[in-house]
Amino acid sequence: MRRPVLTWLAAASLLAACASPTAPTSGFSYTVPQQPEAASGLTAKPGWATTKFAVAAANPLATDAGYQVLRAGGSAIDAAIAVQMVLTLVEPQSSGIGGGAFLLHSNGREVEAFDGRETAPAAADERLFLAADGKPLPFYEAVVGGRSVGVPGTLKMLEMAHRQHGRLPWAALFQPAIRLAEQGFRVSPRLNTLAKADAHLQKDPTARAYFFQASGEPLAVGSTLRNPELAAVLKRVASEGAGAFYAGEIAQAIVDKVQKHPTNPGKLTLADLAAYQPKKRAPICHDYRARAKDYRICGFPPPSSGAIAVGQILGILANTTADTLPLVDGLPPADWLHLYTEAARLAFADRAQYLADPDFVQPPAGRLG
Repeated sequence: MRRPVLTWLAAASLLAACASPTAPTSGFSYTVPQQPEAASGLTAKPGWATTKFAVAAANPLATDAGYQVLRAGGSAIDAAIAVQMVLTLVEPQSSGIGGGAFLLHSNGREVEAFDGRETAPAAADERLFLAADGKPLPFYEAVVGGRSVGVPGTLKMLEMAHRQHGRLPWAALFQPAIRLAEQGFRVSPRLNTLAKADAHLQKDPTARAYFFQASGEPLAVGSTLRNPELAAVLKRVASEGAGAFYAGEIAQAIVDKVQKHPTNPGKLTLADLAAYQPKKRAPICHDYRARAKDYRICGFPPPSSGAIAVGQILGILANTTADTLPLVDGLPPADWLHLYTEAARLAFADRAQYLADPDFVQPPAGRLG
């Protein structure tokens, strides 16, 4: 079943579109970098220029893992896999193997879209998020617990992409996350802040023991956090492939966690996990001309809504005076921002009205463009 649902486990989004800088070496050996600083708040960065490759991620440990993979001769897909595994460890509130991912890959000639979005359990129906009286559940009553957990797709999608574009061995790409999970990483300001702001995380005994001190306060910024259980899971996936996550002991543990939630059990089954298959979809690309320059913009198609919304916004702006308005100190003027805001309002209204998983809901006229 392809309908995406909200997931209590974190989802991920990846973009991999750079080329490998060198030929692959015979092996990859990960070196733990200096850990992120313990300071909180905005950190000014000088900016960097690059001619061959670059990596950007939400945590410097994840960025560094991808950088080391590229330096070792890995491909962009190799780097994305290493980045995602480290994010699973250091940014679990935002990104992880328990959720889903969209991945765009470009080799300079063509763009590919790999769909690893979560899917709904086969037993999900239109009553899933309704209370006994038929009214929609309040948001957090629906989300917190097992009810909103979808079938995770990240690992199988990454494995599909790696088969096509990987250069380093699959198992090598898990080295950084395994080493950091076993040896420990420093709690980032973001992880500390979001754990403190989450009113529901401490209701789960396992999460409470892992993310919080005995006092109930989240682990302090800069404190060392280890996750040997995650390391064990990653070792299994590294050596046996993604299938180790979708069957056997790991899959059973996931299903038990979902189905046996004490207040909000879900419908995920072993059969759902076993049946999951990632997909390749045709990317959405459109041409745009601004300030006498031509652009080719490509993005992920539905069930993602971002690229089609961007295309609609820019298409509307192309039929206005936006491109003729002079910049003010290098920035768009207020009249341009007004036109953009109105175009965005229409694009997002259409998004809410018409866009869904194309495997189940066709857009108007049966096509997107």
